[in-house]
Amino acid sequence: MTTPAIRATGLRKAFRSTDGTPVVAVDDVDLVVQPGEIVAFLGPNGAGKTTTVDMLLGLTTPDAGTIEVYGTSPADAVRLGRVSAVMQTGGLLNDFTVGETVRAIAALHGRSDRVEVVLDRARLTDLAGRRVEACSGGEQQRLKFALALLPDPDLVVLDEPTTGMDVGARQEFWRAMREDAALGRTIVFATHYLAEADEFAERTVLMNHGRIVHDAPTTDVRAAYGGRTLTFRPPAQAVGPDGIDADWLSRVHEALAPLGVTDVDVSAASLEAAFLALTAAPELEGATR
Repeated sequence: MTTPAIRATGLRKAFRSTDGTPVVAVDDVDLVVQPGEIVAFLGPNGAGKTTTVDMLLGLTTPDAGTIEVYGTSPADAVRLGRVSAVMQTGGLLNDFTVGETVRAIAALHGRSDRVEVVLDRARLTDLAGRRVEACSGGEQQRLKFALALLPDPDLVVLDEPTTGMDVGARQEFWRAMREDAALGRTIVFATHYLAEADEFAERTVLMNHGRIVHDAPTTDVRAAYGGRTLTFRPPAQAVGPDGIDADWLSRVHEALAPLGVTDVDVSAASLEAAFLALTAAPELEGATR
C-alpha cells in the first residue's frame, strides 16, 4: 500500500489564554492525505487551520494524537527535504536581491542546480536583480514559493499564501501553483478565500471550532451543502444583445408556476454556500466546541 503523504490521528492542541483559560485550537482531528492530492483547509478565523499546519510542519507539538508525513515525523520529513512551506509572514532578508536569496538558500540545501529552475517556475527570472524590500507583497510570496521548491519536495504546504495580494498577483500565484501541481506534488493549503478553495482544490476539508466538520471532494461539498440549482440553455431566439428576452423569461415563469415554482434565479451552487451552512449551523457549532 502507498504510504500516505499525511496521516493524523486524534490530533489535539490547546493553548492558554491571557487569563489562564485553556483554548482548544485543534480537537481530535483525524486526517489522511494521499500523495498527489490537492487539499484545501477551509474555515473561519480561529477554526484551527494554522495550528494544524504548524503541527504538520513540526513547528508545534500536539498535546495528544499522532501525525506522520510520508511515514515519518514532520521534523524528519522537513529535514529530508520532502516537505516545504509557504507561510504568511517573515522569512526574507530585505537587503538581499531575489537572486541572492534563492542562491543562498539553495546552497544550504545543497541544491544550487535548482536556482534557475525555481526562479523560472515562480516567474522571478526577470526580477532576480531586484532587492527584496523593493518587491511587492505578491512578488515576495512568489519568492517564498521559489524557496519552497528548492529541495524538490514531495509535499508543499501553504498557509494563507495569498494574504495581502491584489487580485492580479493572486491569479498569477495560483497559475504558478497549478503548473507545479501538474508535476505531481501533493499540495495542502489553508485559506479563508472561498474562491481559491472552490477553484483550485480537488478536496476540501472544512474546519470549525478545531474540528473537521466535512471532508470530501470539493464538488461533493458544494452539492451536499450548497443547495441544488437547475440550469438550462434558452433557445437562440430568446437571447438578444442585452441578454435573455424578458418576454420569454416571463413565459418560463408562467410555465413553471403550476409546479409551485415562484421564482427563477440564474446562478450556480457555490462552495461559499456550503461554507456558511457548515460554519453557521447551530447543531454543528455545538458539536464542535
